[in-house]
Amino acid sequence: MDNSTVEAVNRLTARWAARSADAHAAEGTVFTAAGLWPLLALLADGADGPARTELQEALGIPADTAAEAARELLTALDGVRGLRAATGLWARRDLPLEEAWSARLPAGTRATLTGDEDTDRKALDAWAAERTDGLVEKMPVEVGPHVELVLASALALHLTWEQPFSERQVRPALGPWRERRLRGLAVTHAFPQRIRVARGPSGPVTLLRVPGALGADVHLLLGEPGAAPGEVLTTGIAEVTGALSSSTAAELPDGAAGPGLSLSTVDSTSPEPVVRICTVAFDIRAEHDLLRRAELFGLSSAAAGPGHFPGISAVPLAVGSARQSAVARFHAEGFEAAAVTAVGMFRGARVVPTHRARQAAFDVDRPFGFLAVDRESGLVLFAGWITDPDTLTGTLTR
Repeated sequence: MDNSTVEAVNRLTARWAARSADAHAAEGTVFTAAGLWPLLALLADGADGPARTELQEALGIPADTAAEAARELLTALDGVRGLRAATGLWARRDLPLEEAWSARLPAGTRATLTGDEDTDRKALDAWAAERTDGLVEKMPVEVGPHVELVLASALALHLTWEQPFSERQVRPALGPWRERRLRGLAVTHAFPQRIRVARGPSGPVTLLRVPGALGADVHLLLGEPGAAPGEVLTTGIAEVTGALSSSTAAELPDGAAGPGLSLSTVDSTSPEPVVRICTVAFDIRAEHDLLRRAELFGLSSAAAGPGHFPGISAVPLAVGSARQSAVARFHAEGFEAAAVTAVGMFRGARVVPTHRARQAAFDVDRPFGFLAVDRESGLVLFAGWITDPDTLTGTLTR
């Protein structure tokens, strides 16, 4: 992937995390700027005036290179092992599209909106479900005779862990999950590089990299009790993208080394250092109305009135809706995440001891963040905040 595009998308992820995570601190959230950024780029390519300027600022790259960057990004995303990426365009039959803009669109679905709400809804929902392997069942967009054009993207990530977790019951003694019967996940890893501690605006954050067997990893982020979700996530994003330094568990002294992290030197059958991890499974869904933060995404002018997109159509168009539906699941065997992002345009509108070895224990027993990151490029694919992990309703049999 192009480094400048990766950096631009990660900056949007960080800005979104700073705003969205705190706003959803009570219920948790999941989102992907990697799924939204290409759509903003395609809109910028066809915009002019204030809308073009605002979209360009949100993108972090020039509008005249945005379409090519979007096309290259989507092609690269679809090439990441374990990740599917797709785009789609649906337009009214009588809506004239500018040939230059249409020619710069990424390869993907091209279809017609009939204006019949039931017919269009079934077609759009079927596309969303198929492109996300059923994780997102509905296209997050309004449909009906007033909708002239729908531009959408879909991302679906499926990871299996290099080393699976085992399930166990967890009942935290303190904090917001006190005495709840949670579906705990435990595993032991060789630890020198997988667990780190970084310091951000809200204090230290402990990061655990859970390696996927394919091309992406999931990083779990635990801050101090009471730390703002947005600050924990932005600290994590800065660390995983190389903008913020951190210390590995191998470099830290024994004792309480970071949130949830304790280090000790113990009798062991092997000289190799290990980390014993205990976290929780989660399954989270979130819906985002992007126009509620229109200024963050460069959509203020685009949604204020028609006539900002002459490069898309001679018909005066406005962004009437911009939404994202996202889901993420973290469990013993792996991680799945998917999102569909859609923009609707209207007319106008995750033995005997013989040696002394270092040992670390990391317990995630309160709300925490996560990032799914492409290993090669460093692109943050999904980000989220977990406040309500999976609970146990029966007795574990394994």
